Amino acid sequence: MNKIIVFGGAFNPPLNSHFSLSEQLINEFDNIEKIIFVPVNAKYQKSETVIENEHRFNMLKLICDKNEHFEVSDIELKSDRPLYTIETLNFMQEKYPNSEILFLTGTDNLREFHTWHNPEEIMAKFKVLILERDNDCMDNIIVSNAFLSENKERFIKVNESIRTNLSSSFVREKIRTGKSIRYLTPDEVYKYIKENKLYEVM
Repeated sequence: MNKIIVFGGAFNPPLNSHFSLSEQLINEFDNIEKIIFVPVNAKYQKSETVIENEHRFNMLKLICDKNEHFEVSDIELKSDRPLYTIETLNFMQEKYPNSEILFLTGTDNLREFHTWHNPEEIMAKFKVLILERDNDCMDNIIVSNAFLSENKERFIKVNESIRTNLSSSFVREKIRTGKSIRYLTPDEVYKYIKENKLYEVM
């Protein structure tokens, strides 16, 4: 069965590391049909630095349109309320009924996973790819929580060699202070940010 990875995030802005990670996931796992980037809706984010939905969608689309395995979804951008992860995943499963849907997230979110809306349904229906961040260890986080331990077979650790700690906030700060971000973002994204004067005042 083909697999589809759902990659959610602010993508504020999208970085080379987002796309290189995605490409390496295709290398690492068998039968990956595509990776779907799902940017979150800016109006439901607490941070004032999350720029307009249109810009983040456009930047992702610039890259996804050039890679047959990449796709960007506006499901959360079009919603009139915040979508729970389970709703997004169920939508993807309905859209691609013949594919296995995998959800990608980091160890920072894994710690809070048991507090998410209906985590039991997520565990029953989907497997979750875990990207270890900083010095985190997925296995240590799982054994420290009863719910995670009960569902440990549903979590799959992403190969350590493709982890990245480069953050979008680091890139935004470079822009704000007038420093170069070339080679941190794809050339298309770099040009789009420059042309639209994004992140210069935050």
